[in-house]
Amino acid sequence: MSVLEVDRVSIQFGGIRALHQVDLRVGEWEIVGIIGPNGAGKTTLFNCITGFYEATSGSIRYRGREITRLPVHRRTALGIGRTFQNVGLVKNASVAENLATAQHLQVAYDPWAGLVGSPGSFAEERRIAERSADILDLLELRDVAGERVADLPYGVLKRVEIAAVLATDPELLLLDEPGSGMGPEEAHALGDVLLELRRSFGLSIVMIDHHVPLVTRVSDYVYCLNFGEVLAEGGPDDVRRHPEVARAYLGTEAEADPLPTGAAAAGGAVDPLADTAVLPEAVR
Repeated sequence: MSVLEVDRVSIQFGGIRALHQVDLRVGEWEIVGIIGPNGAGKTTLFNCITGFYEATSGSIRYRGREITRLPVHRRTALGIGRTFQNVGLVKNASVAENLATAQHLQVAYDPWAGLVGSPGSFAEERRIAERSADILDLLELRDVAGERVADLPYGVLKRVEIAAVLATDPELLLLDEPGSGMGPEEAHALGDVLLELRRSFGLSIVMIDHHVPLVTRVSDYVYCLNFGEVLAEGGPDDVRRHPEVARAYLGTEAEADPLPTGAAAAGGAVDPLADTAVLPEAVR
């Protein structure tokens, strides 16, 4: 059974067709990448999966259960966690406080016990703090645990957001532009973290990102969206080398050239899978 099954999902906003009969599958412990130019419908698809948008037609199933009409909080309770393009954190709170807040659904004492400071509530708070510390260690964020989120650089914020989502104890993790704002070396390190998260937490992961080397290195399967439809799907290298994918990103007429990135898009020669390859700013 697939962890996530998206079948022929479509959504319209007025007369604008944002998604059209999109199919997507995510298997157990699989990392699935989604690429595509701006406006392709990638984040709209995430919003349909997580319940922020309601699909006009089609169905979405999580572990065999129909969730197409479930509200956001019920999908979260089932084990679906998600990050956003614009970091979704409490900016005036510390990193550690954000992780503690994210675990509110797992708290095992009632408000009265917390108010009077019962022994059980203290034990539960220790458990939450220890879990937060473990997650921060894994993402190499322990040094900023006490820092105010608003004071952190953007690349660090993206990792903090992943940490906060992990604190909700998801089984399916949806990452919207986790490599945004990161240089090639940071994106490479993020790829290592994602692979470790899958192993340590038993996660299935779906990620949107314009860092093609990051997506191709960590993904088991890749989808490319364009104008709200699946343009290509398959193994990472197969999709990257698909001529229609190159045309969608860059308007090229090449028939079999791999998707140019970084210096290659400007006329230089660079391996599209090299760690220094990042999509041109025009399509980020």
